[in-house]
Amino acid sequence: MRNLFRKSSKYFTIPAETVPREIPENLWVRCTRCGELLYVKEFERNLKVCPKCDFHFRLSALERIHLLTDPGSFVEEDADLQPGDPLGFVSMGQAYRDKIAETQARTSLTEAIVAGRGRLDGIPVQIAAADFSFIGASMGSVVGEKVARTMERALATGEPVVIASCSGGARMQEGIFSLMQMAKTASAVARLERSSVPFISVLTDPTSGGVTASFASLGDVTIAEPGAFVGFAGPRLIEQITKQKLPPGFQTAEFVLEHGMIDMVVHRRELKATIAKLLRLYTGVAGYGS
Repeated sequence: MRNLFRKSSKYFTIPAETVPREIPENLWVRCTRCGELLYVKEFERNLKVCPKCDFHFRLSALERIHLLTDPGSFVEEDADLQPGDPLGFVSMGQAYRDKIAETQARTSLTEAIVAGRGRLDGIPVQIAAADFSFIGASMGSVVGEKVARTMERALATGEPVVIASCSGGARMQEGIFSLMQMAKTASAVARLERSSVPFISVLTDPTSGGVTASFASLGDVTIAEPGAFVGFAGPRLIEQITKQKLPPGFQTAEFVLEHGMIDMVVHRRELKATIAKLLRLYTGVAGYGS
């Protein structure tokens, strides 16, 4: 875990005037919630959680997978799947295919989700994690296909499924092809259920739109990180439509837990151990997979 977040500092900038001249800026990050300056090495040791206010910063897909899997155990699958442009979509003068190429170059990802096989505390799992930096982790046809294939591999092997979601919603540049992924992934979850293959769904900040309305809310156990946004539409849109003021903390992980939408809120430090415990309870074997 020591080198897992080596490149963390590129995601954060702080005003130059807040850092002493003799200290390089890449030694510090600023918490976006409490505003405290955090020493990068301390921040990284704390898994990108602010030690002052406990704010959970977003992780990339690979950071999330390495957080949850045993060192050296993860093998990626379906890395060659590439998004298409079925509508020839153009927005603000930019073609969708050009936006994809630009995002791929910037993130070094082919799509908004990384999937494969690994071990979680010795337990073999099929695992996937979304990356919000790739077009808001919106669910296009490739994202839905990777989720479905992850579950199909689990059906073939009997290995549990763990998926860490985040998303801004459907990939509308792909039109109806994007919306179809909701039905496809939900059907894949139903097949897991019929075959008694465990599925642990982890909701991270933010999880919204079609992802929330499909596979992400269908886990045997649904876990969220503290403070994560979990919902379908955003609060501003809901207020505009309903003409009502929403209650404090609406659509936070803690709020949806209180109202029965999820099963537990788990701190990032405890996430891997909690999932391992759940998987052993589901399999009924203390040393399953070891």
